Amino acid sequence: MNILTTLYYLAGVTGITLLVIRVVRTRRGPGGPVHDRYEAAFLNGGPARVVDTALAALQADGRLAVGGPGIVAVVRPTAYDPVERAVLQAHAAAPHGALHHLRLAVMRHPAVQEIGDGLAARGLLVAPATRRRTLRLCVALGFTAFALFLVSIFLTVVEFAAGADDFATDVAPEPEVSVPFFVTVLPVLFAAGVTAILCGSLSAVRVTSGGRRALSTFGREHGHLADAGVLVALHGLRALPDPVLREQLLAAARVHRPVRRRGGGGRRPSAHHRTHSDTGDDFGVAAVWCAGSGFCGGGGGGSSCSGGGSCSGGGSSCGGGGGSSCGSSSSSSCSSSSSSGSSCSSSSG
Repeated sequence: MNILTTLYYLAGVTGITLLVIRVVRTRRGPGGPVHDRYEAAFLNGGPARVVDTALAALQADGRLAVGGPGIVAVVRPTAYDPVERAVLQAHAAAPHGALHHLRLAVMRHPAVQEIGDGLAARGLLVAPATRRRTLRLCVALGFTAFALFLVSIFLTVVEFAAGADDFATDVAPEPEVSVPFFVTVLPVLFAAGVTAILCGSLSAVRVTSGGRRALSTFGREHGHLADAGVLVALHGLRALPDPVLREQLLAAARVHRPVRRRGGGGRRPSAHHRTHSDTGDDFGVAAVWCAGSGFCGGGGGGSSCSGGGSCSGGGSSCGGGGGSSCGSSSSSSCSSSSSSGSSCSSSSG
């Protein structure tokens, strides 16, 4: 058993070391400050918060108007930054001015997606694909530690059974005190399991410590401003001073909230419903951050991701973690376009 014990400890220490090194590396970067309100919005709530920030700024100075029931009209087609241009492009390409469709189109626009790229490159945010791979490694280490613990119990039983047979055939056995095998290897297995849990919990947080510090600094420097865009970026839709626009944006976000059944039963929600449920405080399923991926998003009501896509909200994802996609009855392949942010072709599943 000495060789087995050595192998157990070697495997456990190697797995713990590699996982810790990966988690540390994925959450490191050059750092730096948050450059504008859109980066603050992305750190706080993902692409959906970025779009809401731009809509609030456009409506605040009269360049855009939102009326009931959730219809957007462009009053002055003037944009001061790439995200505002994305809003105007998506509105011009849309067949109607529905607010919830406009939000989804702008979420997938390259101008919004590139904000996530920049934050990840500076180590303020963890890229979705990197985060998914790290979480899978954490699960693998924890599962392996548990499986090896069961194997060690089995080997201990075999060892004691063999010792009992020797005792029955030996007339005068020499007294021998030995520590059971599973007790010998328990420390390294326990350490591997705890490491997997801690690293998994840390990896589940998208914003790094550097990102939180930069966001806190930005909030202290700009939190006193009454600018509608800054208020939404820092505090979400609940801080929007215009009550009419606030209710319209909240209603548009609720349109795409995933359907939940009582007791968690029933079939999966359709692609039309598996989209964003933003109240200004989370990333959401339709808020697809496909940094560096050629396929991004879905149609107006759903999304599927591959490669670097992230459909986050409570940890859900598309294109990672088992290759799940948003939607149960159809599959969509989408590519970004400069006018509307996404063009989709779907085929029945």
